[in-house]
Amino acid sequence: MARRSRHRLLLLLLRYLVVALGYHKAYGSSAPKGHQVVTAIEYQEVILACKYAKKTMSSRLEWKKLGRSVSFVYYQQSLQGDFKYRAEMIDFSIRIKNVTRNDAGKYRCEISAPSKKGQNLEEDTVTLEVLVAPAVPSCNVPSSALSGTVVELRCHDKEGNPAPEYTWFKDGVNLLENPRRGPQSSNSSYTMNTKSGTLQFNAVSKLDSGEYFCEAHNSVGRRRCHAKRMQVDDLNIRGIIAAVVGVAFVISVCGLGVCYAQRKGYFSKETSFQRSNSASKATTMSENDFKHTKSFII
Repeated sequence: MARRSRHRLLLLLLRYLVVALGYHKAYGSSAPKGHQVVTAIEYQEVILACKYAKKTMSSRLEWKKLGRSVSFVYYQQSLQGDFKYRAEMIDFSIRIKNVTRNDAGKYRCEISAPSKKGQNLEEDTVTLEVLVAPAVPSCNVPSSALSGTVVELRCHDKEGNPAPEYTWFKDGVNLLENPRRGPQSSNSSYTMNTKSGTLQFNAVSKLDSGEYFCEAHNSVGRRRCHAKRMQVDDLNIRGIIAAVVGVAFVISVCGLGVCYAQRKGYFSKETSFQRSNSASKATTMSENDFKHTKSFII
C-alpha cells in the first residue's frame, strides 16, 4: 500500500510539471527584477533606469507611476502628461530634467517581448525620493517679557525633506544646544530642542534681551528667518504700589464727596425749576376746575 501511494504522488508531480511547462510555452513567462531606490535633489535631473538586457524592435515598453491610482508615464511610445516637456527617453530609462517634489513615489517599467517560450514580460520597480531644501522658517519671538517668567520661542519649517533641524541665534551668535558649555552659561538658563525648533527660557532675565533668529537646515540647504528683538524688563513693584495708592485715593475722595452732598441735602431738595414747574401745573388745574363749575351753574 505504501509503495502504491508513493507511485501515485510521483505521477501527480510529473503531471503538474508537464502542465506548467506547457503553460510557459503557450503564454510566456514573467520575471520581476529587484527594487531600486533613487534619490534626487529638487529642480535637478534624475534618471529612472529600467534594467533590461536587450532592446529589439518588437519590444513594447510602458512606464507607470504607482499609488492610489496608477497613471501612465510612458505609453505607446510617447511620454505622458507634463513629462512630455521636462523628460526624455534613453533606451528604456527616463531622464527627468527638472524633478519636483510631486514626482516622488514608486514607478514601474514593464517590457514585453516575444521569445521562444511565447510572450516574455519583465518588470522593474524604482522608488524616487526627492530631497527638498527648507524654506524660510516661521519664527515666533515675543517682543517683551517679564524677568523670572517662562518664555518659549518657536521655529518651524513645512517644506524641507528630510525634516530639518533648527538652531537659534542671539545677536548673531549661535546658541549651543547645551547652555552650560557656552560662555553665556552663567547668564542664561534655557532648553533648546533642535528637532521641534523650540527655545525655552526657564526663568528669563534682563540679560536675555536681544535679537533672536532661527535657522532651519538639512542635507540639501539652510534658511533663516528675520531677526526679532525680545526685551526683558523687571517687574516694577514701586510703580504698581503707586498706582494702587492713587486709585484708592481717588475712590476715597469720591466717597467723601457723596457723603458731604447727602448731609447738605443736595440729593433730597427740589430745584427751583422743578418747584416753579409744579406750581404752574397746580394753577392750571384750579382754573380748569373753576370754569367747569361755572358752566355747570349756568
